[in-house]
Amino acid sequence: MMFHEIYGSYYQTVARVLRAAVDHPLAPNELKEIITGHAFGESEWNIESALREERWQLIRKDGTTPIRKKPTCPLTLLEKRWLKAILMDPRIQLFMDAGCDAIPDFIKIADAGESIEVLDLSEVEPLFSPEDIRVFDRYEDGDPYENPVYQRNFRTVLSACRTHSSIVVDSMNRKGRIRTETVVPEYLEYSEKDDKFRLVGTGSRYGGMINLARIISCKVCEEDGMWKEDGGKNPKNSKEDGKKKLSGEGWKETTERKGSGSRMVEFELIDQRNALERALLHFAHFEKEAERIERNRYRIRVRYDKDDETELVIRVLSFGPMIRVTAPEVFVDLIRKRLIRQKHCFLKNLTEKNV
Repeated sequence: MMFHEIYGSYYQTVARVLRAAVDHPLAPNELKEIITGHAFGESEWNIESALREERWQLIRKDGTTPIRKKPTCPLTLLEKRWLKAILMDPRIQLFMDAGCDAIPDFIKIADAGESIEVLDLSEVEPLFSPEDIRVFDRYEDGDPYENPVYQRNFRTVLSACRTHSSIVVDSMNRKGRIRTETVVPEYLEYSEKDDKFRLVGTGSRYGGMINLARIISCKVCEEDGMWKEDGGKNPKNSKEDGKKKLSGEGWKETTERKGSGSRMVEFELIDQRNALERALLHFAHFEKEAERIERNRYRIRVRYDKDDETELVIRVLSFGPMIRVTAPEVFVDLIRKRLIRQKHCFLKNLTEKNV
């Protein structure tokens, strides 16, 4: 579970809390700051309440901890074998330096306390190989991770995300047309179901998300942070302006602007049968906000591009009664029409079988 996308964050966050509590009693605001700074946004509800109410019995009401030593986590042989296997994944190669084609024998890792450790994996056998895994519930048109052009574009985008630099992107849309746009990168998202990476950013008139595989070329802007809607430079605008356009009222203005492909859907989710966790994975590559309404009910807003609307409808329907779309009415109508078509297809097939 330590390597799990969600639960691994739980462990690392709680470890940070305990490290601080061993040094000194934690003030209420300090506990919240640690959790907010290192956990997923949705994790705040679970971690903070579990610690404050002493359900996990790790932090006392006065902010101290019964643990005397700071928690450490030396890797077992099984975990080292898992790391060696993961390094064989072509997606991991994207995050390595250019020209590093071979699987490294030595890697650096950082624990919850930010200390660096060098691991020797030269004599460690991988736990599995990429050929051992078969994913059935996944689209087959995944990104070309071993393509040199894709790798170069990926590393350029990744570097821009880390340095908060603006980039000029030439990409191909679904109609086969090349478009050029200036983007302020926010982060990269990976969709396990689609097997694709997507760039989430601001400043583009085409929306806030770009499929990495559609990028033909990209380069860092010489004058960072200056953009305008037509892709040119504008000294009156900055990266902060770009961020505003896709958050809060700025998002509303962007989605309502004529010709914009950016849209938003809002739905309520009942957290039964791990529905919340499944939703976070299913909608991982979409920009989203989550708000807890009641104990097991959440309000989730998902921002998406117009081209992804049909896919989003299908994914929402896959949750059945666990999700109820509340807005906008246009999206509700799409759900209604698709259910009617499915009903007609079912009745038609049933009639043909009985004839």
